[in-house]
Amino acid sequence: MFMRNVKHYMCIIMVMLLASCYNQGQQTPDAWSLTEQQIDSISFSTTHHYTQNYNFIVTASQLPLADALPDYAFDTLYVSKGERVVVADIQTLPTDSIDSVWVKVAHDETIQGWIRESELLNGVSPDDPISQFIDLFSDVHLLVFMAFCVLVGGAYAMHRLERHQAYLVHFRDIDSPYPMALCLLVAASATLYASIQLFGAESWRHYYFHPSLNPFALPFHLGLFVASVWAIIITGVAAVEDTFRQLPSTSDAILYLAGLASVCAVDYVIFSIFTLYYIGYLLLIAYVFFALRRYYRYHYSFRCGQCGAKLRNKGRCPHCGAMNI
Repeated sequence: MFMRNVKHYMCIIMVMLLASCYNQGQQTPDAWSLTEQQIDSISFSTTHHYTQNYNFIVTASQLPLADALPDYAFDTLYVSKGERVVVADIQTLPTDSIDSVWVKVAHDETIQGWIRESELLNGVSPDDPISQFIDLFSDVHLLVFMAFCVLVGGAYAMHRLERHQAYLVHFRDIDSPYPMALCLLVAASATLYASIQLFGAESWRHYYFHPSLNPFALPFHLGLFVASVWAIIITGVAAVEDTFRQLPSTSDAILYLAGLASVCAVDYVIFSIFTLYYIGYLLLIAYVFFALRRYYRYHYSFRCGQCGAKLRNKGRCPHCGAMNI
């Protein structure tokens, strides 16, 4: 009788627990009672990646704003470079043959007006440091100029380093995997970045307007790129620390790190440009093979059991003469 009552009470408790675990979710009776303006705003944000109350910073020398829509405009106001504006309203004018989308932006209570979307986006950048950093490294003229300077400067630096028998990644390297890994990460990240421009331009455009440094909060390909940037930073710190630890003098370490920075810059420019023409993928495979082969040439696999000196092969230690078998 006692066991029957226990089973009875246990059944009641289990039913209560299961019932208490059920969650109907948040009640939103007005979830579908959106106004037509709200629906248009959501649709516009999906395709244009920004909407009302979005903040921009002016990058053009001056941003001209009409005091009203074109049919009623009377005066033009100007916002200077470096000043911030916010999107106040968005209107579609089908009769405008140049750009049907007009955006009203405001700098303050007195300076606000209308401008075509195409003119607006050419003269502003999202008010976010990540977006502005993307603008800097996406400038075509800057990239071409960097390519020329890096190739010339890199060739000269490598020539000087070779003449003075200085340490240089890939050519007269130190016994550390971090410089080689840093170069490979930069090359792979540049290839991935260019690939996103080719095959996922719209997702990159959305990331440009809504950037994040959290790779887990992004789509896989964007998260992979952000993770590679974090890996470059971490590996770079490790490369600097290991360089100063292994090289005999501070001047040698600084010279080596300068050469490492030049090689990384050359990698960034070459793989960013050539991947746009699909050549970068083959170059990346060849570069990985080349970098690993050169690394193992300067890698010490053993240590002397007597003095602890690094050895590439077993045998007699050139430092203390001890035999290592």
